[in-house]
Amino acid sequence: MKPTIATVRPARQLLTSTDYDVVIVGAGSAGLSAALILGRSMRRVLVCDAGAPRNVTSPAVQGFFTRDCTAPTELLRIGRSQLTPYDSVEVRELRVTAIKKEDGHFRVEANTEANRTTVATARKVILATGVEDELPPLDGMREFWGRGVLHCPYCHGWEVRNQPLAIYGRGKTVTGLALLVSRWSSHITVCTDGPGHLTENARRRLRQQGIDVREECVRQLVGRPDGMLRCVEFETGEPLECHALFLHAPQHQRAPFAEQLGCRFTKKGAVWVDKKQQTSVAGLYATGDLTPGQQQAIMAAAEGSKAGIVINEQLTREECPK
Repeated sequence: MKPTIATVRPARQLLTSTDYDVVIVGAGSAGLSAALILGRSMRRVLVCDAGAPRNVTSPAVQGFFTRDCTAPTELLRIGRSQLTPYDSVEVRELRVTAIKKEDGHFRVEANTEANRTTVATARKVILATGVEDELPPLDGMREFWGRGVLHCPYCHGWEVRNQPLAIYGRGKTVTGLALLVSRWSSHITVCTDGPGHLTENARRRLRQQGIDVREECVRQLVGRPDGMLRCVEFETGEPLECHALFLHAPQHQRAPFAEQLGCRFTKKGAVWVDKKQQTSVAGLYATGDLTPGQQQAIMAAAEGSKAGIVINEQLTREECPK
């Protein structure tokens, strides 16, 4: 049995005596990948797992090398199981409630499954908490999310190739997404849900690709008996039969810790990190969807691996001063 928070102690004298070398907040692809590298580096790690990942409604993780078409829950089960040989890594069902930086280390407060408060200290912290998608308030958007309502053609385009598809949105965003998705299907219709705010150049480019534009207000998304998407219904006009609908939904940070700790953010609301996954707060790292860039499970895993390597090397420098 692995030691609890209260009993874990450093294996050797460190600059700062803490319960753990690293606490990882989030147990998705990024968090588990970081834990694997740190475990193989014999670092004392606590992974706080507090719920379902962003892609839990998706039938599979696509485009993940050696794991293409694996169910999201199965991918994480494999990831957690492969941490078992590393005794210095502990994965617990903990919902982190606060992170504070004090005296050169971090104090992490969390609630257990029994709703009891526990505290752990760490020399470094990795935020891998992800983001929440803000879907339009239309009937069917949330119900079909991850199956008939999709956000990434690289993740889902192959599965709906050559099918009639709808692209939801307005302005430059919907134009760019529609042109991108046209790689997978020639049966595409842009649904702007009211005035589309499309420039004449955007309309010309869409016409050149044979992409229609419908600017009627959308009433709802309608499914088939098997639970998949059947059509888009408008307030006026005929329904649009489609196999899937793509959109770029706005997002917000799933957890408040980066803001509370005073991290720098990008203009789009992502947590700013340098090339080593370090935030603007010393000792605090961020990986996965909460940082800038493309959002795919395999990229989140790569960022987690990078953070693990960087942190181990930084800890080593701290332990072996010149």
